Amino acid sequence: MSWWDPTIAVAGLLVGLVVGLTGMGGGALMTPVLVFFFGVSPLAAVSSDVVASFFMKPIGGLVHLRRGTVHLRMVGWLCLGSVPGAFSGVLILRLIGRGADVQRIVLISLGGILVLASIAMATKAYLTLRERERRRAHEDAPEPQPALASVPVRRLATVLVGAGGGLAVGMTSVGAGSLMIVCLLLLYPSIRVAQLVGTDLVQAVPLVAAASVGHIVFGDFTVGITGSILVGAIPGVWAGARFSSRSPGSLVRRALAVIMFASGAKLLGASAGQVLVLTLAALVLGLAVWAAVRIRHGEAPFVWQERHRQSRRAAVESVTPTGG
Repeated sequence: MSWWDPTIAVAGLLVGLVVGLTGMGGGALMTPVLVFFFGVSPLAAVSSDVVASFFMKPIGGLVHLRRGTVHLRMVGWLCLGSVPGAFSGVLILRLIGRGADVQRIVLISLGGILVLASIAMATKAYLTLRERERRRAHEDAPEPQPALASVPVRRLATVLVGAGGGLAVGMTSVGAGSLMIVCLLLLYPSIRVAQLVGTDLVQAVPLVAAASVGHIVFGDFTVGITGSILVGAIPGVWAGARFSSRSPGSLVRRALAVIMFASGAKLLGASAGQVLVLTLAALVLGLAVWAAVRIRHGEAPFVWQERHRQSRRAAVESVTPTGG
């Protein structure tokens, strides 16, 4: 392969748009796309995608650093686990070998992580819903929000979260923005979601750097695949980020969760018919369950209804006299 492939670049552009719109989905989309649509071996897909991610991760991290939504001490403890974890993930693949065995293990690991990541995305959405409900309950007497830097770090648990996430990224390229963020949400319920996302993005830079070094040295890194991904993904991320405030990001994230679930099931050996049934079940049952959960937590069944409700409430408040 030359230093770039136009078709892979187009796929990178589309994946980059999703990443820019939602802030997630890079490895979870790009690696299965390379395996399913371009016939790239699982290990080469993981290696090339990890190295490509190293050039894209710092963008979101710098934005959050400038906004002050990063817990730097937590970043340090996460990296204490994630950096050696990521490198160890690559070494484990290396110790297994380079033949069919390692390709099969990467395939199964990637499928399992994708299914877990789709469940983690649903969990994150639920935790965010609970956070919004809690904020509404304290609108009249808001809870004091502690300064981010003053929140104590649960050191051992945080190191273990970093190690587990790093191991997953090193072996599959997936996990930094999905599995780890849910663990952090459970560990630090007093910290806002945006702050944990920023913290996770910054720690992902050294994590992916360690995984990249490992895959360049021990993996199946291919310059042509990585260059092709970057040619499309970098402008895609930029364009997606520019339009993220005006796009239905929540809808894209839900679709992404379903795609990840279906891709994971396929990688785990499900037939095309089984994948179709599972996807339809996830769409229909997932939509119904999520609507019921939203109602239970005080919101309209669908996002567009909630936005309509909020706009009507704002219109009423704007014409209601405040004086007596």
